[in-house]
Amino acid sequence: MEISGPYDAKKVEDKIYKLWENSGFFNPDNLPKTHRKPFTILMPPVNANGSLHAGHALVLTIEDIMIRYKRMRGFKALWLPGLDHAGFETQVVFEKNLEKEGRNRFAMVPDELYQEIFQFTMKNKKNIEEQTRKIGASCDWSREKFTLDEDIVQIVYKTFEKLYNEGLVFRGLNIVNWCPKHQTSLSDLETESIEKTGELYYLKYGSFTIATARPETKFGDKYVVVHPNDQRYNNYKDGQKIKLEWINGPVEATIIKDKAIDMEFGTGAMTITPWHDPVDFEIAQRHKLDGEQIIDFQGRLLPVAGEFAGKKITQARPLIAEKLKSKGLLKKIEEDYRHTVKACYKCGSLIEPQIKEQWFLTMKPLAEPAIKAIKRNQIKFIPAHYKKIILHWLENILDWPLSRQIVWGIRIPAWYHEPKCLPRKGYEGETAKCKQIVISPKKPVCQFCDAKFIQDNDVFDTWFSSGQWPFAALRASRSSDFKDFYPTDVMETAGEIIFFWVARMIILSLYVTKKNPFKNVYLHGLVLDARGQKMSKSKGNVINPLAITEKYGTDALRIGLIIGNTPGKSLALDENRIKGYRNFANKVWNASYFVLSNIKDYNPGDKVLLSPRQKKQLKDFKKKIGEITKLMDSFRFYVAGEKIYHYFWHTFCDKIIEESKKALTGPEKNKLAARHLLLKILFDSIKILHPFMPFITEEIYQRLPIKRKKDFLMVENWPEPN
Repeated sequence: MEISGPYDAKKVEDKIYKLWENSGFFNPDNLPKTHRKPFTILMPPVNANGSLHAGHALVLTIEDIMIRYKRMRGFKALWLPGLDHAGFETQVVFEKNLEKEGRNRFAMVPDELYQEIFQFTMKNKKNIEEQTRKIGASCDWSREKFTLDEDIVQIVYKTFEKLYNEGLVFRGLNIVNWCPKHQTSLSDLETESIEKTGELYYLKYGSFTIATARPETKFGDKYVVVHPNDQRYNNYKDGQKIKLEWINGPVEATIIKDKAIDMEFGTGAMTITPWHDPVDFEIAQRHKLDGEQIIDFQGRLLPVAGEFAGKKITQARPLIAEKLKSKGLLKKIEEDYRHTVKACYKCGSLIEPQIKEQWFLTMKPLAEPAIKAIKRNQIKFIPAHYKKIILHWLENILDWPLSRQIVWGIRIPAWYHEPKCLPRKGYEGETAKCKQIVISPKKPVCQFCDAKFIQDNDVFDTWFSSGQWPFAALRASRSSDFKDFYPTDVMETAGEIIFFWVARMIILSLYVTKKNPFKNVYLHGLVLDARGQKMSKSKGNVINPLAITEKYGTDALRIGLIIGNTPGKSLALDENRIKGYRNFANKVWNASYFVLSNIKDYNPGDKVLLSPRQKKQLKDFKKKIGEITKLMDSFRFYVAGEKIYHYFWHTFCDKIIEESKKALTGPEKNKLAARHLLLKILFDSIKILHPFMPFITEEIYQRLPIKRKKDFLMVENWPEPN
């Protein structure tokens, strides 16, 4: 079949993808028997709550380059696709839709809300799968997994049960990051530290002066804490009682000495509010002090605040300051006080620390094997500086609050025994043996009494389930996949989620499987707009990759995302950049047309005598293939793509093709040599270009008028460098 006319990506891409998918070669089980050694990538499960954006296109392109390259190198290459229910993230997106409709999730029956989100997610899931095909992803769709698949959920439950039985999971009162808008606790990773300018209030607390940015929390304060080495307070003893007048009347306070106090802040003395500050909570825990809730979970003051009860914090603060002033308790206000506060990473609402009963995972003992594995270089990070970053986080890791007070997600399989025991006949006096908490995927039955079990209403933090992705996806896919394809070879993902996800995958995989989940971690940077700004819907600068592919073709987008895109660095994506690579695609097409139109009567069996220059050109080409192969093996795709681009355009097209034109009109022996050289370089060029630009190269391959060993370029052998 001859190449004619300009390259039309719209006519080619859907047709070619169907050919690939129908071939069955996305499934490693269908690859030739020579493909023995496994090479595995698990696709980071895309959040099924919207459409693919430019960042997703980068992920899919990088991973597809890896998998296509390894497939051509003779590996039994598996790229397992997946989607994530994305708990909190998805519910936030869905709540925005509800707000537009004038509805509120708190007014909905939980089961009905769950079903609505499920339908919303399934619709997005189907859409994302089609978009993933449009990018050219050669993943094994027969093994696709979703984090709410029943087999995945059962694996997540089994891990939780194991952690619970081994004393690493506990339920208890602890201080958590509480988002008043979304009414859920968040981990530290789900909060953002923002700098805020406000007032610092200096208050008279008996004989002490304390400084605070939050006078609204002070109603229940009855402890004054100073540093034991602070000479200003040597005349006070630890545990000493003092009486004083406070916001709503007289109180008795206790002096506490603790090294957590910053002697340089304010006056070096502070009162503590254990319920609403993590440092205060830790001090209270150390000294066995009690605390009182001042602010409710909606961000309003409780009755302890007297006449301010029911008011929002921002409304109450100036009124409280006024009352303190009227009682002679406000000494001064420092304006323009700059301090750092935590905010919800999704809605920007200020976090209100709260003491709440939650499920927690003890992380320090779990992190130790991960630290050892990384220090021993059992997991390679690309770029290398991420090794130091992840180790710092792991070595300072905090306990992980696992429970979220939302509807959407995997329900925590914890069941609580009703408080009243109704002994079964024959078990009188044995109800003390009744288990108060049972961890089970199904509703348990008490052995000794007829009391019912009530399931926990909370769901897991979505990162707890996705943190098990490497082994869960393979164990739930095929019976032998875990044995055949684990540990995986590469985890490719965004550097910004190294703590959210990568670290937790290493921790949980080592805990469950005793093996590292992957050998290499390839971390790409953000895809920014043409001005180098982060894309966001509010800025209106989000680039839709499918709009780009519709205009310039998928191959142009793919290679445009890769060339010059160093791992860990952000890429400014300019449409003109993609337009330039569309021109390159046309160059490849036109060069192929020239070659194929000049080899119509070419017989590969003819004896060919190459000139010394042609021999050198072929030798130089093989050397270039060697360089590119080494770059591919070292994950330097951004350089490999550039070398292929420059060789094809500036050496093959500008020099070799131009020089061949004279030979193609000369004596027969010169024609034969020129044809042989042109076809050899074109054939191997589309092979090495295939991982980057799979559609156009496969289309050219299918049109080659020569006998081929393979039916598809994607399973052709990578050309040997020498």
